[in-house]
Amino acid sequence: MSARKATVARETLETRIAVELALDGGGQSEVASGIGFLDHMLGALAKHARFDLKLTCAGDLEINDHHTVEDCALTLGQALDQALGGRRGIARFGSAFAPLDEALARAVVDLSGRPCAVVELGLEREALGQLACENVPHFFASLATTGRMALHLDVLRGTNDHHRAEAAFKALALALRQAVRVEGPDEVPSTKGVL
Repeated sequence: MSARKATVARETLETRIAVELALDGGGQSEVASGIGFLDHMLGALAKHARFDLKLTCAGDLEINDHHTVEDCALTLGQALDQALGGRRGIARFGSAFAPLDEALARAVVDLSGRPCAVVELGLEREALGQLACENVPHFFASLATTGRMALHLDVLRGTNDHHRAEAAFKALALALRQAVRVEGPDEVPSTKGVL
């Protein structure tokens, strides 16, 4: 089986992003989005998914964080899709719970090729550092779109929004770690014969 890696660049009038992603990595990351809390979350995602990730972004943060968050997610999702190739032999499905102190998150993914996101995080603060809380679920929805996956992500409990958000990223990481696992290199995990 060939290396499951991708390099993707995205440039718009709002952002310039470069992503290098290796699915069969060791959880190493170098992330510089310009938003400290997002960098922290992407580092946790890479660590617990066991992906190697390099991501740099120069965005229009003088306006706000929306374009940077959205475009980082879109580019990362595109890299995930490319690294999966034809998706032959993957487990396809993954599910996980992740606690962080009092917070508990649940993630369920299907790398079906059909994008869908249902995200309920229950965040109440306006922002976590420089990351607007409204953009956290938007990150996950954007990732699911270009990653071509169904994603159900819920925070079941928690009183601290930092913990709630981080538990969500970690639960997704663990679910993706299961779903990208190679189980049989010649098989397409679908009754349709294609993903």
